[in-house]
Amino acid sequence: MCNAMDKQQRTGEGEQYEGGLLCRFAHLVLPYLEPAGLASVSATCKALRVVSKAITSRRISDASRGMETYPISFFNSVDSELYAYFIYSSVQTLPTSPSFAGLCWGGEIGGSGRVRQHPFVIRVEGSNGCGCESCDLDCPCMDFSSGLPTRECGPSCHCGSECRNRLTQKGVSAKLKVVKDRRKGWSLVAADFTPKGKFICEYTGELLTTEEARNRQKLYDKISKSSRFSPALLVVREHLPSGNVCMRFNIDATRIGNIARFINHSCDGGNLCTMIVRSSGALLPRVCFFSSRDILKNEELSFSYGDTTLNLTGSQCFCGSACCCGILPSEHT
Repeated sequence: MCNAMDKQQRTGEGEQYEGGLLCRFAHLVLPYLEPAGLASVSATCKALRVVSKAITSRRISDASRGMETYPISFFNSVDSELYAYFIYSSVQTLPTSPSFAGLCWGGEIGGSGRVRQHPFVIRVEGSNGCGCESCDLDCPCMDFSSGLPTRECGPSCHCGSECRNRLTQKGVSAKLKVVKDRRKGWSLVAADFTPKGKFICEYTGELLTTEEARNRQKLYDKISKSSRFSPALLVVREHLPSGNVCMRFNIDATRIGNIARFINHSCDGGNLCTMIVRSSGALLPRVCFFSSRDILKNEELSFSYGDTTLNLTGSQCFCGSACCCGILPSEHT
């Protein structure tokens, strides 16, 4: 009897000790938890609730985890979801990249929540970039034939990161916020007036093969039928003047990506134009968004996902434009 009581007492002391350790190092451990885990821990005691509340507050205040020039806050007056949880990446990444595993978010200011990232680039062997020390309008890499940059300096160029011809390589350049809509879900909104022709952001995420993209889309479609799930898989096809497809690339921002994952579709084309931008010496182009007209403060950002007439079984569209087709484009378009 005494042995059993001693064992029970030791067990209680051990649990108390472990609980004390968790409280002591909570500010280091809890930022690694997803929302459900954070909420569960928060309910155990007052000390952990205080730490959890601070972490949640920091997550709400900046979706980019401190990786962009301006913080991008969440705003929700619709339901109880405080923020959208995903791994933020300001650059393209491979699906198997280990550098994003267990990234913390919401830790103390100046802590390990910010991750230094380098662009994922497949180089073109033997390519020659410009030799400019300070690029001007005569730089051979520049191409503004469409009025917006479609070719920039890249990894084979001599110029540095401050080069004026690396406009789309410096992250998000507009003040933005993520706002919850009752029907659309999370939406990207301009936090300030944005003039026509301004670079907004690049669409980043996991670069997938076509086979992997199709497999993921099937999985996402299956999940969407039983829950309110919003995948962010973008399929881009580049066409030759003849109309034939010369390149297809797939970017999945569902799990890993940047704030471009929150840009919704609009049947009228929206207020963003999509540009395929190439960098000298890089094999893969990037998908970049520019404002197609002046965008007012608190106006939602949107673009066309593609042709809806080729997919009559797509999800319902809530863009609200005068020419709304009622159906969202899908991977089959």
